[in-house]
Amino acid sequence: MNQNETPLFDALLRHAARQPVQFHIPGHKRGRGMDNRFRSFVGDNALSLDLINIAPLDDLHHPTGAIKHAQELAAEAFGADYTYFSVQGTSTAIMTMVLATVGPGEKILVPRNVHKSVLTAIILADAHPIFLHPEVDREFGISHGLSVETVADALHRHPDARALVVINPTYFGIAADLARIVEIAHSVGVPVLVDEAHGVHTGFHPELPLSAMEAGADMAATSVHKLGGSMTGSSVLNVREGMIDPRHVQVVLSMLTTTSTSYLLLASLDVARKELAMFGRDRIGYAIALANRARAEIEQIPGLTCMDKRQLGGSATYALDPTKLTISVKDLGLTGYDVERILREDYNIEVELSDLYNILCIVSWGDSEDDVAALVTALREIAGRFRPREMKEHAPVTLPSMPELRMTPRSAFYAPTEVVPLQESVGRTMAEMVMVYPPGIPILLPGEIITQDNIDYIEANLRAGLPVQGPDDPEIRMIKVVKQDS
Repeated sequence: MNQNETPLFDALLRHAARQPVQFHIPGHKRGRGMDNRFRSFVGDNALSLDLINIAPLDDLHHPTGAIKHAQELAAEAFGADYTYFSVQGTSTAIMTMVLATVGPGEKILVPRNVHKSVLTAIILADAHPIFLHPEVDREFGISHGLSVETVADALHRHPDARALVVINPTYFGIAADLARIVEIAHSVGVPVLVDEAHGVHTGFHPELPLSAMEAGADMAATSVHKLGGSMTGSSVLNVREGMIDPRHVQVVLSMLTTTSTSYLLLASLDVARKELAMFGRDRIGYAIALANRARAEIEQIPGLTCMDKRQLGGSATYALDPTKLTISVKDLGLTGYDVERILREDYNIEVELSDLYNILCIVSWGDSEDDVAALVTALREIAGRFRPREMKEHAPVTLPSMPELRMTPRSAFYAPTEVVPLQESVGRTMAEMVMVYPPGIPILLPGEIITQDNIDYIEANLRAGLPVQGPDDPEIRMIKVVKQDS
């Protein structure tokens, strides 16, 4: 196939050039029925492509024309048998993977540090999650991937598992030995579903971890918008035939997807695929060099430490995506949130996320040397303001334990509940989710037994000003627990 083609974007341009009289939605009719200030800022060209699934433009729910061709080009580029576009982000693609493979009461093996969308799908499917311990990094205070040994043991203990979920790579850029994990799972007939939200670029440069499709995984939900150049909310679901029926996957995805699909997002997927396929290696190489230069300079700043290949060394920490700059700031006596706020308020710099101990900066080919220089200069000045106060000892890193699952998440979510103070909930069964977003990994989820160390971890994040969310009570003072279970 010709990866230089953009069939969907071209079809949209031809349609817009015709300027047909539109007696269909959207009601703004190429922007004429829209707020003038918004229209002026966004531009008539963009609004002329904000269309609906009329016949000349194909239909995402039953593609036969330009969308079908665009998805076939994407499948070839990503090394998949089938690729399906998502205009509802990777969350919908992840939910599709789970709902297409497990049903009520069936077991699914899941790392405990998965995104909330995996757990949402488990609730909807009424599946039974078997949570696996990821490797914990005590220096940075984060979880990495699953070891091969952990996966092999779980498959041995749960021969009736219907699927295995793996993160590749993690939000912080660490990848497990995915090829070996896939080999072990396939040897016992278990399909591998990959959350590849942060790995769209992995298949396009040899210095990056293996992509899910390269490793032989059965499905991968991949965020093109995060690091692949498409618009926010546009992703793909890559599928390999064999253990998975692609037709069933498409049916499930259609069930979860709006019928008012965004052609702007779809077109951005089409052109982003072209850029990755045609120029990805060079552009990703530029981003890697830029990130490595930043990492080397930040490492020289007293009080700051960057995650790098020193953190690798086992099957759970098998490879690193160097475009992810995970920077530990704990030895400055600051939280990651403190540094994020200072960067925003004093330097007009925004980072991807912060937590109690780190900030995460994502470098892409859209960044410049000046951008990286500004970040390094700002971090050097911040470290200079706080480090000289005293030579601090390494700050202790605490992480919550993995709670015991007393009930299936769906049973707890729909059970009769009562509201209790967070501090008085030890030993109760959680009936809602609590997480810090980003990254969206739950601290507690429905069905788990609440422990004091998890409460302490929630409180520490709240005190630091981090975005703790999930419960009905936005202040997280009260939480819902399963009624009469204490």
